[in-house]
Formats: sequence, structure tokens, C-alpha cells
Amino acid sequence: MLSPGRVDAPAASRNYRWVARRPDHRLRRGAVGTPTKAPLGPTPSYAETPRWGLLDPPPRQVETQRDRLDWFVSRRDRLLRSAAILFVFAALAEYGRYAVLLRNRTRLIPQWLLVFSDATVWVFGIAAPIAALVAAIALTGWLVRARESAFAAAGKRDPRGRLALFAGCLVPLANLIWPGVFLTELLGPDPNPRKLQAVRIWWAAWVFGAVLLVVGTIWRGASSLQAEADGVSFAGFTDLYAAAFAILTLWAVRLLEGRDLRGKPRSTHRLVRAADPAQVVIAPLEPASTQDAPSDKDVVERAESAETGENAQEEVLAK
Repeated sequence: MLSPGRVDAPAASRNYRWVARRPDHRLRRGAVGTPTKAPLGPTPSYAETPRWGLLDPPPRQVETQRDRLDWFVSRRDRLLRSAAILFVFAALAEYGRYAVLLRNRTRLIPQWLLVFSDATVWVFGIAAPIAALVAAIALTGWLVRARESAFAAAGKRDPRGRLALFAGCLVPLANLIWPGVFLTELLGPDPNPRKLQAVRIWWAAWVFGAVLLVVGTIWRGASSLQAEADGVSFAGFTDLYAAAFAILTLWAVRLLEGRDLRGKPRSTHRLVRAADPAQVVIAPLEPASTQDAPSDKDVVERAESAETGENAQEEVLAK
């Protein structure tokens, strides 16, 4: 043991001292009356073999915050189908009113039938546009998610913010142009021709539907009875077109996702030109065997017979 100070230092200047104790000083102090430690308990026992080692807990899953758009995006297809069904019922209500108007030209209509016709027109005429608006919000949320995934896969960031996407898709007049632009940007610089054609078809149908909406709104302000009846019929036609457009939208979205209208993955087909099997025009050359080769004797006999035949032919000609 090393001393904490100089060995040759005098006792007064040392900062330590040596104390001599007996080996049994602890027992002697306990016997005198000093407090001792509590007795040990029973020997511990284990029901199974203890496994000592470092604690290795499983990795903790990070809880991602659920966005408000997830509710709409997860119900996108259901909302589109619901909007299509409501527009079909709205069209039936409009054509039912048109039939009532035709019937009313010659006969009186019961009051309950008029109330029922007006109620169905109002209910489905309000429910169908609301369902279409909710479906449009869901489609815009899907567009935001799809653009984020597409640009992230390319190692880029979406240059358009979420507010710009929602404004371009939901604000009237602006939503006639920007949805097609956003979808075209989603396809990338080298788009798939089939997907690009689907986007263009959907875009043209969307603009044509807006034109029908404007014409139908103007037609409702007609003053003559015949014009009002024609406006009711045209309203039914626009409702049917809206239902068909909802199905077209579902088809276009699923096509961009690589699925068909029923939601199943699309199987890629490759057209290959069919060709007949190759026919051998010239037989391949094969070496002649020694067994089939004629002998020298056969060659001489053939030459003699040929000469005899030529002489006989000359004699015949001379005669």
C-alpha cells in the first residue's frame, strides 16, 4: 500500500495514521452492546432459471398523427359511388316531375302526388350536389397524397402547396383548368400514353359538364310553360350526365393507380406479331458415305453403255 505522504516525514506533519485492531474487533464490539446489522433472510429461490443479461426491448413504433384528409381519402370510392347513385335518383325525380306535367295537360293531378314529386326533387336535388362536393374534397385529398408520393419517389418535393391544390380544384371557374394541369403534372415528364389519354378524356368531360350546368341554370329561368317543361327534362339529363361523370372519375382515378374499374390490378398485355414456323427451302448438305459411292467398275460399265447408246443413235440418224 502506498502512503499518501512522504515516508520520512515526521509524525506531526503526516496526514494519516496507522491504527492496529484485533481480527475479532467486530465481534467484541457487538458483544459489548453496539448495534449490529439485521440478520439475513432466507436464501432466495427462483421458479425458473434466471436469465441475466442486458435489457433489449423491441423498437417502439412511432405513432403518426392522422391527418384530417385521411377520413375523406379512405372513403373516396364510396363517396363517388354514393354521388352517382344520388344523381340517378335526382334524374328519376326530374323525369317523374316531367311525367306529371305531361299528365296534367289532360287530367288533374292529386295533391299527394304533387307533394311527393316536389319532395323527391328537392331532397335529391340538394343531397346529390352535397355528395358531389364531399367527393370532390376526397378527390383533392387523394391528389395531394398522390403528388407527394410521386415527387418523393423522384427525389423531389411537390412545388405546389396544399392550399394551392385545394383552391385550384374547388374554387369555381378555376377548377375548370387546374385539375387537368395537376393531373398532368402527376404523370411526370414521360407519362404513360394510356394514363395521359384518360386524363384528357376526364378533363374534357369535366368542362362539358360545367357547360351543361350553365345551360341548365339559364333554362330554368324560362317563362313559357313548354320551356319550363323542357328545362325539367334537361335537368334530368344533366343529373344522368353527372352520375356518368362520377363513374368516369372513378375509372380515371383507378387507372392512374394501376387498377381497373372494379378495383383489381390491371394485367399488362403485350401484343406480339404471330409468325409461321420457318420452312427449310434448301435441304442441308450432308457428306456422302463410302457405302453409297459407286465403284470404279460400275463407272466403266456406265461409260461403255453410254458410248454404245450414242453409236446406235448415230446409225439410226444415218439411215
